[in-house]
Amino acid sequence: MAHAFDVVVIGAGPGGYIAAIRAAQLGFKVACIDEWKNAAGGPAPGGTCTNVGCIPSKALLQSSEHFEHAQHRFADHGISVGAVKIDLAKMIARKDAIVKQNNDGILYLFKKNKVTFFHGRGSFSRAVDGGYEIAVAGDKPETLVGKQVIVATGSNARALPGVPFDEDRVLSNVGALRMGAVPKKLVIIGSGVIGLEMGSVWRRLGADVTLLEGMPTFLAAVDEQIAKEAKKAFDKQGLKIELGARVGEVKPSQKGVSVAYTNAKGELVTLEADKLIVSIGRVPNTNGLNAEAVGLKRDERGAIVVDDECRTNLPGVWAVGDVVRGPMLAHKAEEEGVAVAERIAGQRGHVNYHTIPWVIYTSPEIAWVGQTEQQLKAAGRAFKVGTFPFLANGRARALGDTTGMVKFLADAATDEILGVHIVGPMASELIAEAVVAMEFRASAEDIARICHAHPSLSEATKEAALAVDKRTLNF
Repeated sequence: MAHAFDVVVIGAGPGGYIAAIRAAQLGFKVACIDEWKNAAGGPAPGGTCTNVGCIPSKALLQSSEHFEHAQHRFADHGISVGAVKIDLAKMIARKDAIVKQNNDGILYLFKKNKVTFFHGRGSFSRAVDGGYEIAVAGDKPETLVGKQVIVATGSNARALPGVPFDEDRVLSNVGALRMGAVPKKLVIIGSGVIGLEMGSVWRRLGADVTLLEGMPTFLAAVDEQIAKEAKKAFDKQGLKIELGARVGEVKPSQKGVSVAYTNAKGELVTLEADKLIVSIGRVPNTNGLNAEAVGLKRDERGAIVVDDECRTNLPGVWAVGDVVRGPMLAHKAEEEGVAVAERIAGQRGHVNYHTIPWVIYTSPEIAWVGQTEQQLKAAGRAFKVGTFPFLANGRARALGDTTGMVKFLADAATDEILGVHIVGPMASELIAEAVVAMEFRASAEDIARICHAHPSLSEATKEAALAVDKRTLNF
């Protein structure tokens, strides 16, 4: 006998589990289906973000940064230590423990909010009167019927054509987070978010890291001035970033991986590496969803087609997160999940795609919201620029981390903030003030007139806003 629910959510990643909780808060009878398993075969809700993405990568970034500081930075603070060693197994175990804490936390939240959880793969069976029949394939097969269905099945790593992931020598983000030893030589194809973050982890731990980037410019989506500042820092750290690299033959072997590419000068180069991480983007995950059974429309990329409010072509079926258009960001998925639950309840769920922040958790961190200088120039919009370097910030000096700057872009006539771009310490936290300001359509003057605590990194934000009017106080 089928279990009947008001809302069935397929996928318990950031978009799915948040949608399920919000729908339950609004009084609906909710089920959430998720197939992720932990090492023991038990449920591991949280999707890519919690299991093999955002959370574990930040854990390893933190551990590797501590290791680098102990080796190279403690002496500046008058702290002497002996020989610093890595216990990689313990480092990975710490990462795994943090992942499990998050998995268990989501299961607790389901229980707290009376969301019924089903462990297995959810797929469409057919349309029925009043909704859709959903099959759950797992250790305990079940059949559900949902009046409303939210698809939140996320994305998968994109592989190189003809070179599948074996997670031993050719790695996706999954294998990159669980290497059992630090490779002597590591090649990464792609210098986007995943490539830079994983490259940073393993370089700090001792690997010789080369990133091959096909684009002629570094971080093309980032404000050009910020990207150049970041690349200077990465070059200084020893990350080898080859721009304009066209990857050719990739040959895994018993010893490692051979990667041939043509560099920006047109020269053919071959690299021999112990491991290869492929980070060339992600593809929407509709594997096993059986979308054809109900006629759920997908585009040429495989993404589920939705309108501006995340409605699919089927009545009562919605989709959110990586499986639909837009940036593949966990917090974007969360906002869409909340908005869809509220729309199902007849409320006016809202997502402002223009104020979604982006963050790269390297050192220095890179964060931004809104438009870049090159986008504004291309659009022909008149704007003003204000920048302030962390070198002139007292808190950054005390931290011993003065790399980077804060940059404001404001409308030339109205002073409305059009974009804020940060490279430097704690950029991921500082960007939140800019998001709030832009959501309320604040001006640069508004930020410049707000009192910021001293000494704090956030004073750099205030000073950059002052710089828009060419009246910084500390630079």
